[in-house]
Amino acid sequence: MDAPKGTALPARDGAKSESALRRALLGWYRRNARRLPWRATKDPYAIWVSEVMLQQTQVATVVPYYRRFLRAFPNLTSLARAPRERVLELWAGLGYYRRARHLHLAAQTLARKFDATFPRDYRLARTLPGIGDYTARAVLSLAYDLPYYVLDGNVGRVVARLRALRGSLNQPAFRRAVEGVLDRLLSRRQPGNFNQAVMELGQAVCLPRAPRCPACPIRTWCRAYRLGRPESYPSPRSRRARESLHLATGVVHRDHKVMLVRGLDDGLLEGLWNFPSAFGKSQSDAVARLKEKLTGLAQSQVRIGEPFAELRHGITYRSMRVHLYPVEFDGNNFPSSAHWLRVARLKNSATSQLARKVGACLA
Repeated sequence: MDAPKGTALPARDGAKSESALRRALLGWYRRNARRLPWRATKDPYAIWVSEVMLQQTQVATVVPYYRRFLRAFPNLTSLARAPRERVLELWAGLGYYRRARHLHLAAQTLARKFDATFPRDYRLARTLPGIGDYTARAVLSLAYDLPYYVLDGNVGRVVARLRALRGSLNQPAFRRAVEGVLDRLLSRRQPGNFNQAVMELGQAVCLPRAPRCPACPIRTWCRAYRLGRPESYPSPRSRRARESLHLATGVVHRDHKVMLVRGLDDGLLEGLWNFPSAFGKSQSDAVARLKEKLTGLAQSQVRIGEPFAELRHGITYRSMRVHLYPVEFDGNNFPSSAHWLRVARLKNSATSQLARKVGACLA
């Protein structure tokens, strides 16, 4: 790919212009910033939790989870000492559960090696489980006011329109061009506020479709706006095609409780309790795989009855048609790894959203 190029329009790229843009952006942010709980603190632990929760999750969804999580684990030490099961219970429903496992592991590492303090050093931060470039930069800039810019989809869109850059963040040349602009624009005095301002602008004004250009504080400097084609930048990112799958889910009862196992199938939802399930290209294929799976778990024969309910569920790009089947084990030889829970307790345990949907069918 050729290096991304802007338009031939006269650019207002001098130092004075960049300083004026920066002031306009920060002034707009001071006047318009949403009051979010993680913006009221400089505690690196709380900021880190918020950044992990906000990955691929809407702000409105995160707020109640964030508040509940910090009530349960008000500091890094309390999170490090918590059982993984409790951490997953509080995360249940937020999705992308690997984030919770990595957060817990990283907290344990920090408690053990770093005196329960998030490091101020970028390289040390990157050694922690689940801490990538974006999260390290975000925490260091927001909590410690260190001069690191952040780059995500919202920020990339703002910069691409500002300089009329074509491409997408998964293209190295485009990414380098965006990073170069951010490095020049970053406020060394207020790096945290600068990062929050650009992200806020991307979330509230510089929208992917129908951007609110008249409300934008930096439209004077925006090449895409002057061209009259803001939605043309950046180039649209290709999306993975939806995959339709069948999922056979077994329901086993004992003493007014249902049987759960760790994980769903094919490595999904590994840390959460789920009804035993198996994917298949067809309904019959899924049932055959479920029977094979349960037989292996219990080392005994199982009987699977006719489906008694059907529901739909989606996980990332997977669209699932889920059939529920009654299951019995010969001689009640249940798997030793099984977890038994009353249906009413599913919503308060470390269970997946799908398990809760199944529970609603059984209630």
